[in-house]
Amino acid sequence: MRILLLTDNYPPESSPPALRCSMHAKRWVERGCHVNVVTSFPNFPEGRVFGGYRQSLFKRETLDTVDVLRVPTLIFANSGTILRIADFLSFMFTGSIASLFVGRPDVVVATSPQFFTAVAGWLVSRIYRRPFVFEIRDLWPDSIVAVGAMKEGWIIRMIRRVEQFLYRRADLIITVTSSFRDILIGRGIDGGKIVVVTNGIDTRQLTPGTASAPLRHRLGLEGKSVVSYIGTVGMAHGLQMILDTADRMRDRRRDVHFLIVGSGAELQELRDQAVQRKLTNVTFVGRVAHAEVIEYWRLSDVTLVLLKNTPLFRTVIPSKIFEAMATGTPIITNVRGEVQVILEPLGCAEMVEPDDLPALVEAIERLLNDPGRRRELSVAAIAGAKKYDRAALADDALASLEALVARSRGALNAG
Repeated sequence: MRILLLTDNYPPESSPPALRCSMHAKRWVERGCHVNVVTSFPNFPEGRVFGGYRQSLFKRETLDTVDVLRVPTLIFANSGTILRIADFLSFMFTGSIASLFVGRPDVVVATSPQFFTAVAGWLVSRIYRRPFVFEIRDLWPDSIVAVGAMKEGWIIRMIRRVEQFLYRRADLIITVTSSFRDILIGRGIDGGKIVVVTNGIDTRQLTPGTASAPLRHRLGLEGKSVVSYIGTVGMAHGLQMILDTADRMRDRRRDVHFLIVGSGAELQELRDQAVQRKLTNVTFVGRVAHAEVIEYWRLSDVTLVLLKNTPLFRTVIPSKIFEAMATGTPIITNVRGEVQVILEPLGCAEMVEPDDLPALVEAIERLLNDPGRRRELSVAAIAGAKKYDRAALADDALASLEALVARSRGALNAG
């Protein structure tokens, strides 16, 4: 089977969409498929093309057995919604054109978070007369309204019409949460064409282990208890709460240090605030290669999974919970809904109420004072992670694609 996958994000970017697409594509190749990925030049989230790359008309390369075709786009940092939409629209245009030069596929898959990629996928699928699959990682534009990046208005109403059009025209929809599926059904989309394939991790790569002594030394964390946040430093995450927590704890717990690993729209603002507030117990590491992230998980005594207190975020599952689980890192989270459904039965996280700063401070101190409880959470997390191995999840997605292609061929033959 020949699969054409359109995605705005792909390694060496290390965002959850990039890693999910890469793992699925590699697994599909292992299973005997030919996969063509059409993507942009790596630049997320800083809005600067990564070292080793330079934008050109097209660039072909093979990454981990997958054929990748990169296309030029407008590039802006992950901040400023209008500029980001211009970036998304440019990929829709160049990705659509490039997709006509990769050979006729059996199925076209387009993945969000931004659905302009799905517009390109639908257009290309019509040209090739092949089934169109829309993978939904985020309910966009709901999410940009939820974080306050845009307000309801004529632009959002227009985008919602396009969104609904794509849902109806898709031959198959893959969502990453059951809540997304329920929401789409509530909007009148046929539940029979929606399948759920959650996010997950490569359990062969992400494993428990001892923290790197050189890394601890380089960061000046000898003798410190490390509380980390690892992931995108974006508008949705409410990481102001980490600075407020660090402020409350710096005098009474000098042994505790907060580590923020990642980049995004809010990074510079948080850095400036930390300097103004003289929070010497907070270190911003910035973006690191995904291969290095495991060392930061292993360095963490506790990790925080945070989102703003918005109803929409009850429907999401931050990918970082799976990485934390696989490395046996104890989790404290203020995210309810789907995350709660996953973590509570496994017994691998401490839950606090959204926006409850005293509860977050108390939970951190309680866990740091109780190594037995941290070991208990770690053991439960490692066991639970096995249910979310990306290879098995990629196989689930492939089975749905194969069934769709078989139905499509059957319909053509019948016609």
